[in-house]
Amino acid sequence: MRIVPLLVSALLTWGAIHLFNTQLSVGGSKTPRLGYFLSPQHGFWQNAESTETNYNENVVIKDLQGKVEVYIDDRLVPHIYADEDNDAYYVQGYLHAKFRLWQMEFQTHVAAGRLSEIVGKERIPTDQFFRRLGMVYGAEKTKAFVEKNNPEMQSAIDSYAKGVNAYIAQLKPEEIPFEYKLLDYKPEAWTSLKTYLFQMFMSYDLTGRGAVTDLQMSNARNYFGYKDFDRLFTDVQDSLDPIIPKGTVYAKPAIKVVPPTDVQTAYLGDTTGSSTAMAPFVPNKSNGSNNWVVGGSKTKSGRPILANDPHLGLNLPSLWFEVQISTPTHRTYGASFPGSPAVIIGFNDSIAWGVTNAGRDVLDYYEMKFKDSTLNEYWYNGQWVKAEKRTETIKVKDSANVIENIAMTVFGPTMYDHHYKNTGTGGKNLALRWTAHDGGSGLLAFYKLNHAKNYEDYLEAISHWNTTGQNFAFASKTGDIALKQQANFVARWYRQGDFILPGQDSTYAWQGYIPTNENPMIKNPERGFVSSANQKSTDKTYPYYLGAASNFPVYRGVIINRKLTALSNATAQDIQKLQMDNYNVFAEMARPVIMKYVNQPALTSDEKKYLDIMNSWNLVSDVNEKGATVFNVLWDSLETSIWGDEFAGATTNIGWPDEITLLESLQRDSLYSFADNIKTKNKVETISDAVMEAIKKATVVLQKADKEGKLGWAAFKDTRVSHLLKIKPLSALHLPIGGGRHIINATTETHGPSWRMIVHMTDEIEAYGVYPGGQNGNPGSKYYDTFIDYWATGKYYPILFLHLKDAPTHKRIKWLMTFTKA
Repeated sequence: MRIVPLLVSALLTWGAIHLFNTQLSVGGSKTPRLGYFLSPQHGFWQNAESTETNYNENVVIKDLQGKVEVYIDDRLVPHIYADEDNDAYYVQGYLHAKFRLWQMEFQTHVAAGRLSEIVGKERIPTDQFFRRLGMVYGAEKTKAFVEKNNPEMQSAIDSYAKGVNAYIAQLKPEEIPFEYKLLDYKPEAWTSLKTYLFQMFMSYDLTGRGAVTDLQMSNARNYFGYKDFDRLFTDVQDSLDPIIPKGTVYAKPAIKVVPPTDVQTAYLGDTTGSSTAMAPFVPNKSNGSNNWVVGGSKTKSGRPILANDPHLGLNLPSLWFEVQISTPTHRTYGASFPGSPAVIIGFNDSIAWGVTNAGRDVLDYYEMKFKDSTLNEYWYNGQWVKAEKRTETIKVKDSANVIENIAMTVFGPTMYDHHYKNTGTGGKNLALRWTAHDGGSGLLAFYKLNHAKNYEDYLEAISHWNTTGQNFAFASKTGDIALKQQANFVARWYRQGDFILPGQDSTYAWQGYIPTNENPMIKNPERGFVSSANQKSTDKTYPYYLGAASNFPVYRGVIINRKLTALSNATAQDIQKLQMDNYNVFAEMARPVIMKYVNQPALTSDEKKYLDIMNSWNLVSDVNEKGATVFNVLWDSLETSIWGDEFAGATTNIGWPDEITLLESLQRDSLYSFADNIKTKNKVETISDAVMEAIKKATVVLQKADKEGKLGWAAFKDTRVSHLLKIKPLSALHLPIGGGRHIINATTETHGPSWRMIVHMTDEIEAYGVYPGGQNGNPGSKYYDTFIDYWATGKYYPILFLHLKDAPTHKRIKWLMTFTKA
């Protein structure tokens, strides 16, 4: 009889082994392998880091040319001192991996369409989208271009990759980052292609909205007809204060762009079919930034002060990692991207620079005609042309691979076809033309900025930037200030690329890139400052079409320029206050318009109460301001009252017009026709009717917020910084911070200033910085989110920009890592 308990025991043992080595399905997601995840020796317990962790270390590795010392300060910022540039990038790669390995690899998995490989079949649609978008294709083209044309840059990227791999090689099982254990996979070797994939990831984040908006705009044109479309999605912005001041005279264009002769009928008037295609991951419309430089004429010291705060998704681990890199060729400090060598936004001994998104359209769809369902040939310029096929294999965890055979055209990859359907048209074939597919040497721009000494070096450096349009602000110790918009910008005719373009011949093809010397720029202006906040760079006298107005927010630029014009005798502390300014200039313009149409006698007591709160509001969206909440809810409700009826009948995806369209329309036209509710019969509603309806709708929302104690602006807005996997216990929630849309402090619910930097170009540079995160990506480290409270409350850290001779004895230096050749 002893055999029975033996069998039972064996079965239980087998069951336990199976259970602890299997990912279990729970609530639509999977658990980690519990045996591994909970293991005392290798599990997540081992990722808990002591608050007294000692980062002193002597690393011996074979690939170095010389010795490298890294002094780490009290905020865990490494200050790298190397005898050779490539050694510095090698160690930068090592340190990025040491503190951010999971994040940098996860981001490149997203870009490469490899999420299914680590998560499972539920991520196949995301991977298909990025594969068809040509993310890997673009990274390969850039890699090939840099290898052929920029050996210096390629050498830096290769050194960086070796440094990452040196860290991975010595990584012990228990030291594998927490998220790998949670998702049950392991780090793989880093390659230069991964750095280019990260570059594509950022290109998509900054310009990829075109992959959605071109379809939405086509839908809107088809639904409304071009005449009404042009009213709703107008190119007119009365309030615009452009980056380059109005009145600037532009040179005669080198490219005379000629629209096709049939543009009115075959393009603007084309209403054949529509599209419901949507991306699984749409870049935030608010991806933008502020930067400005005030010249010596406006500062107390007589030296320029540069400020920059890029607005991106708020995530943990943060997108940024602070670092100082010092070699015989340069000494540079700033924010770097884990996954890429060099400093992206920062300063050196001689200059400082900052960037904002230019918002220019660099991505278009072309409708293609294929001979048959094999997609082997397409019609172009009067003949059938062979389509090369690109095969993308998507590996899927615990499931069969998915194969994507993508037809390559003269324009680029065929994004949508009958295999990857655009259901609104029954399978319209849409090929993609995107500058990110051209290949180029974009990273070389930052590499050279790190080394730049003066204005001429700055111009030469940014001339290599050819993908996503950026506004590069510049300041030097010698007193020069400048700002130039740089990329390969398409020379467009009016409205070119706003909609899906005909692709059966070259008539609608791009006619060239604008020469870089014709890109908008300004140097040492009389007004004493340069600035950009993603608004249009020029007025309409610039000879090229900039793209749809919806790509360019207006109001941050208006308030920044207003405040910079009034500024004098400024200090770095004055500029800190300006970066955190919460004044809402959009509300300043919109509130009188609302109040003009309020029928006071018809208000209920609650409606009057909330309206009074808004009216007495000081227009500053600080943490506890209730007026900011009332205004935002009321404006959102007014948009619903005005647009809801017209857009309700659309069967395809159409984004609503921008807020500026409604505000400026109401300012111009007291009989605005869209105020009428087309669903009511025998009645024509007025703007006053729409405003009163909005007040009623808003009051319901405000009463609820009031009862819940969330009428204060920060409580209502509810800003958070989320872990990349959206794990709440690893996120920073309910942050006490003001700001919002149209405000210099552009902090919204999940988006905002991802790095605030101020650089005063004094003899010994005075600089400040902060970002919403921490240097260590390990949730078990005290340095995981240490900066968030400072960031939320508008405080800054003084940046430590050290000479090597001062580093060993500086009171803020806590640890030393040495790297020596084996």
